[in-house]
Amino acid sequence: MEVFVFPTGTTIIISVLSVLLAVIPWYLLNKLWLKPKRFEKLLKAQGFQGEPYNLSVFKDKSRQNYMLKLQQEDKSKSIGLSKEAAPSIFTPIHQTVHKYGKNSFLWEGTIPRVIITDPDQIKDVFNKIDDFPKPKLRSIAKYLNVGILDHEGKKWAKHRKIANPAFHLEKLKVMLPAFSHSCNEMISKWKGLLSSDGTCEIDVWPSLQNFTCDVISRTAFGSSYAEGTKLFQLLKKQGFLLMTGRHTNNPLWGLLATTTKTKMKEIDREIHDSLEGIIEKREKALKNGETTNDDLLGILLQSNHAEKQGHGNSKNIGMTTQDVIDECKLFYLAGQETT
Repeated sequence: MEVFVFPTGTTIIISVLSVLLAVIPWYLLNKLWLKPKRFEKLLKAQGFQGEPYNLSVFKDKSRQNYMLKLQQEDKSKSIGLSKEAAPSIFTPIHQTVHKYGKNSFLWEGTIPRVIITDPDQIKDVFNKIDDFPKPKLRSIAKYLNVGILDHEGKKWAKHRKIANPAFHLEKLKVMLPAFSHSCNEMISKWKGLLSSDGTCEIDVWPSLQNFTCDVISRTAFGSSYAEGTKLFQLLKKQGFLLMTGRHTNNPLWGLLATTTKTKMKEIDREIHDSLEGIIEKREKALKNGETTNDDLLGILLQSNHAEKQGHGNSKNIGMTTQDVIDECKLFYLAGQETT
């Protein structure tokens, strides 16, 4: 007679824990040491030079703090017309190139970032999109890496085709009155700051940031201008949370629930709900035969609508509502940051 012994709950838990205890150390060893050192060896074999990889990026923040201090010191200094801007804007990269040459690399956590300056090599990278995909941002950075900026292959081509009509020269000419209106408002505010002798000193940077925000709010959302301005403020909060976080390079950080992550998610949900409301109103107007092509969002939705109709309204054709939301976020992020 055969006797079958079924494992108890305790036995199963012990077995699972035993497997985890065996797997996790190997995973961490590979992630935090073996893989980075393998990358380093391969890069050096190809003629690249850089700082040797070590675990100090996790147990000692002195080097990161030193680099941040250098950047802050450089940014606090005035950049004259004769001074190179690169040391102030790209401090870690500039120092790496200065120390190790034009073909070099630097570490961001466990990931080596390769620096190339030869035009032919750069062209080769851009032409081989399958071999050199866009970097996938980790942690909270993913909330700001959206739309066509993040897409590749067929999805990128589809979104590029649908968004392209919004940036035709004739369409942009229609938006000139909005540019002019925002510019006149900014200049009027400056004139209001003039002293009795007709002079004043102005920090133009905040004004230019507000100017681009105002222009994009008007040209992207038209009649929904006020809602567009609100979206910009929310995105600005996300950008601040991202820039003030010093933890995104740590591969273990993604496993932790933090206050910053919670805030990013809350803001992202608010942005999503606001944009979804604007888009639903526009799509309803489109279905009713109303024309809404006087701003970027209207042109995008019309182009998307035409793409779907041209393929029998197939579910796999055109952009989803989430896709359109991401492209709207990108209008702001890309436009405002290229003042």
